Amino acid sequence: MKKPIFTGSGVAIITPFTNDGTDYNKLSELIEYQIKEGTDAIIICGTTGEASTMYDEEHKAAIKFAVEKVNKRIPVIAGTGSNHTVHAVALSKYAEEVGADAILTVTPYYNKTTQKGLYEHFKMVADSIKIPVVLYNVPSRTNLNIIPETIHALSKIDNIVAVKECNLSQVGDVINLCGDDITVYSGEDGAIVPFLSMGAKGVISVLANIAPKDTHDIVAKYLSGDIEGSRKLQLKTLDLIKALFCEVSPIPIKAAMNLMGMNVGGCRLPLVDMSDSNLEILKTELIKYGLLL
Repeated sequence: MKKPIFTGSGVAIITPFTNDGTDYNKLSELIEYQIKEGTDAIIICGTTGEASTMYDEEHKAAIKFAVEKVNKRIPVIAGTGSNHTVHAVALSKYAEEVGADAILTVTPYYNKTTQKGLYEHFKMVADSIKIPVVLYNVPSRTNLNIIPETIHALSKIDNIVAVKECNLSQVGDVINLCGDDITVYSGEDGAIVPFLSMGAKGVISVLANIAPKDTHDIVAKYLSGDIEGSRKLQLKTLDLIKALFCEVSPIPIKAAMNLMGMNVGGCRLPLVDMSDSNLEILKTELIKYGLLL
């Protein structure tokens, strides 16, 4: 049996930018806020963190900063994925060197590959480090699915311990095949309870950037046996989650945080500001949820 890296809610934390680069004072503030509100893990430099538009120097610096700031209070999982295997290996080695508790490595995108290629890609990354590896399966972005049989094969590698899964339709097959050799984390904020009902142990969440306690509590209530409380809290979040994904993430979550006075800056091109009509929808849902006056 492989021990979960965390149980509960891991925040896929945004990266606050200024015109000069990463705003480390703001990132420090956001990390402290997450820990105070009960978040169970910090995922730095993932999709929500806009790692794809960060220079390697920025990417590495953000990982190192998060590790040092958190200082082992909760796990830090570093996004180190790439569609270039050697690049993913280099970033993963760096994350291990600076003390990350685990890495998150996404399915290769654009050049894509076969299932055999996926196995060899993830195996090379895992073999290059000793810390735990979380696979990231997000077919809506990569147009490539890690099928359950491939996840099962990868679960036989000692330090591949979890998958952030966005394909709810295959979660049951993954858990049936892998058992305790893989921890499943929901990659879909709107389906945390369905994932948990199939055996997932938590979520890696965009929503947690603005509602960390509620996101944590959806998981905590479910796993403690308060399934009805978890279900009601999940239902409460759904309209807000729809607004947070009405445009390409992380555009709406950063807009929401700025509306709430968090002053996290904008996204980097090619991501642009929200349309006026969608911004009004987001404002309405933030008000309904009680996050905006």
